[in-house]
Amino acid sequence: MRILFLLIIACLFIQSAVAQEFEELIEQPDTTEIAVLENLPVERDARLDKMLKWHIEKNAEREGMEGYRVEIYFSSTPDAKEQALNTKVNFLSEYPEYAVHIKFIAPNFRVRVGDFRTKNEAWKLYKQIQKEYPTAFVVPDIINFPLLKENQYE
Repeated sequence: MRILFLLIIACLFIQSAVAQEFEELIEQPDTTEIAVLENLPVERDARLDKMLKWHIEKNAEREGMEGYRVEIYFSSTPDAKEQALNTKVNFLSEYPEYAVHIKFIAPNFRVRVGDFRTKNEAWKLYKQIQKEYPTAFVVPDIINFPLLKENQYE
């Protein structure tokens, strides 16, 4: 029984010693392996390059990115354009910090508010304006790229 106990203790000691040596090897990256991987030739199908080129071209054509807006008005009545403009003016008078977009997607004029990257951001505005605009709802849309804020250095 004592021999078995000593054998188990010896195995645990050896294992911990080997683990410490292994951790030291992991912490120091081997730069020769990285250089070999950079120069490694990769054989790929020509269709993959064609698909990648197509994807880059399609993204360059888009004038924005996928995101969300809150739609506060849509109508196809004969005076829908004027009503959409009035809705835009009214909204901007109450909430000047949000961008308002009027779109014509046949046969409706639509007024959409904001350029939100996530649905949660759009949902916050929706909850804020829900009582004033009861027909409002959150829609996915192509939004303008967010403006970069300049660093304020002292």
